[in-house]
Amino acid sequence: MNNYLIPANTKTGRLILGIFRPFDLILFGTGVFITTLLIAFLPLASTFVVILALSPALICSFLVLPVPYYHNMLTIIIELYEFLTNRQTYRWRGWCYKVGKKTK
Repeated sequence: MNNYLIPANTKTGRLILGIFRPFDLILFGTGVFITTLLIAFLPLASTFVVILALSPALICSFLVLPVPYYHNMLTIIIELYEFLTNRQTYRWRGWCYKVGKKTK
């Protein structure tokens, strides 16, 4: 009997806590660090300044948020950018590419 057990997601073993890449943790840590500095040095007298001070951590948290069928939101944004900026017309190069053309 040739029964093979293949895990559903084999890449989770290479991820930190099964979710994060090292870059994801660096990005999140940088956002939290910048937010900590802004909270420490900005006068938090108005709501706008508080939102401004918290925005780096919130944005970085949004980018590393896990999403089904993709790794995280950053991956979706990168894939969308590549799709919109690359060539959208695809030339057929399949097995019948030379059908109908004169061959030597």
